[in-house]
Amino acid sequence: MMGFLQPLGGYRKLKVYQITEIIYDLTYHFAHTHLTKPDRTIDQMIQAARSGKQNIAEGSKAATTSRETEIKLTNVAKASLEELLIDYEDYLRVRSLQRWDATNQRYLKMRDYVKSDKFENEYPNLMHRLNDEELANLCITLIHQATHMLERLLEKQQAQFLEQGGVREQMTRARLQYRANHPPKNNQDPNNNSSN
Repeated sequence: MMGFLQPLGGYRKLKVYQITEIIYDLTYHFAHTHLTKPDRTIDQMIQAARSGKQNIAEGSKAATTSRETEIKLTNVAKASLEELLIDYEDYLRVRSLQRWDATNQRYLKMRDYVKSDKFENEYPNLMHRLNDEELANLCITLIHQATHMLERLLEKQQAQFLEQGGVREQMTRARLQYRANHPPKNNQDPNNNSSN
């Protein structure tokens, strides 16, 4: 008999998880290359990047038994990336480096590049060739992309919760369906002739 819990947790196939994994790798390199100890921002940026990635994974795994936890952790991932975004923006601003916007040709080229299939294979070598301004803007671009995907993922998760309910509701439906398909057997002893 098939159980009522749906096998979930395929987070590695999620495009947004793959992007946050890249953000983590780039941030780890950025923090250790362009920040100097004992700057606490090193650990804060790395932890924010890790939280963005890990909470997507944990939320996906938790979805099997708790849609509420899945939604909560996905939102934590989004908040962590927004915290990381501010760190990159602060880095550029206090050093009078340029934050690339939609009017900057370099931003437009980078935006198209990170959407290409070759970016995922090339970024490990690319990050060693970029200066701090370029790398920070690359991460900002990726964070915007990931945040947009997380917003869409949250909408999907909330819709699934409204349609399917939480695990307790699924358990109740499964139990009621089981009872409907398997009525209780009459346990009356045929040798018992006593009557009321």
